Amino acid sequence: MSKTISILGSTGSIGRQTLDVAEQMGLRVAALTAHGSVDRMEEQVRQFKPRLAVMTDEAAAKDLAVRLADTETRVLGGFEALMEAATVPEADTVVTAVVGMVGLKPTLAAIGEKKRIALANKETLVCAGELVMDAAEAAGAEIVPVDSEHSAIFQCVQGCADRREIKRLILTCSGGPFYGMTYDEVGKMTKADALKHPNWKMGPKITVDCATLMNKGLEVIEAMRLYRLPLRQVDVVIHRQSIVHSLVEYHDGAVLAQLGTPDMRLPIRYAMTYPERGGNPAEPLDLLACPPLTFAAPDREAFPCLRLAEEAATEGGTACAILNGANEEAVRLFLEDQIGFHDIPRLVAQARAAVPVVQAPTLEDILEADRAARESVRH
Repeated sequence: MSKTISILGSTGSIGRQTLDVAEQMGLRVAALTAHGSVDRMEEQVRQFKPRLAVMTDEAAAKDLAVRLADTETRVLGGFEALMEAATVPEADTVVTAVVGMVGLKPTLAAIGEKKRIALANKETLVCAGELVMDAAEAAGAEIVPVDSEHSAIFQCVQGCADRREIKRLILTCSGGPFYGMTYDEVGKMTKADALKHPNWKMGPKITVDCATLMNKGLEVIEAMRLYRLPLRQVDVVIHRQSIVHSLVEYHDGAVLAQLGTPDMRLPIRYAMTYPERGGNPAEPLDLLACPPLTFAAPDREAFPCLRLAEEAATEGGTACAILNGANEEAVRLFLEDQIGFHDIPRLVAQARAAVPVVQAPTLEDILEADRAARESVRH
């Protein structure tokens, strides 16, 4: 069970909910990081009194340092300071809740210090999953997933002594705000439309990924890396109610599912308490009050990002890093109103075609693939 935590990305949705859980559990907080949300970071530091606070935006770090001059918290700025936050000696658990490739190096650094990784940064495994899992195995570091779908699978495989008993992993997907629309209908949707997720409250980048179904594609790749399974053993079903968070089908015909209310504090808390279970921080699931639970196949024609992710997963190597880097850049442009919704998969496909794939990549190969993919989208 976790006792002292560092949170990378504490001002985002997952980070804030992690602090709620930390307060409920009486956990100590050793380090907090954010990009530029100075007001929120100041509030968090004054409440939780971490030894270290990091702002990756240098100007924001200078502002925060002035504001916190009356405290004992040390303030650092820049992306490299994330490494120090990820490796503070007193933290036994590092919650990686930053969005994007920025989480990769700090996660590897925390693994090197044998921390428990409460992983909410899916890009780390999407881009460098084999390197990360190999590093964790070599160091003896635990990786406990925080995403609701992967937490569900993690819980459903606890009694599985031999992974060869797994027939397939079934990731559930709400379908996002545009479920049921045709490709042409989806193309008319605006940023405001894309940011209206039906069930979950998340940051803008992940919410857009849910609208394109790229988020589910990234989760497919993440599941493949976490459990070292091929794509043919990872499936996706649309489940609009977000009650069944994912399922595992075994070769004997048994299908195990994890159900719960759509509240991220549940998987966050489990990542903190594993292998034990603590009290429920959310409203309990009332089966008698649940709506009918429905399941459907995803539409890969209306939502090509899911197909693009599966194609990258099949190719392997740096293909997934190219996919992710291009998607991050395209979503940024969409959120800045520079491109339309259908331009996101178009630009991702463009980058996949333009950037060569390196098989059996090193960390440097992965970082270069990410850079080249972003450059392709920008030009």
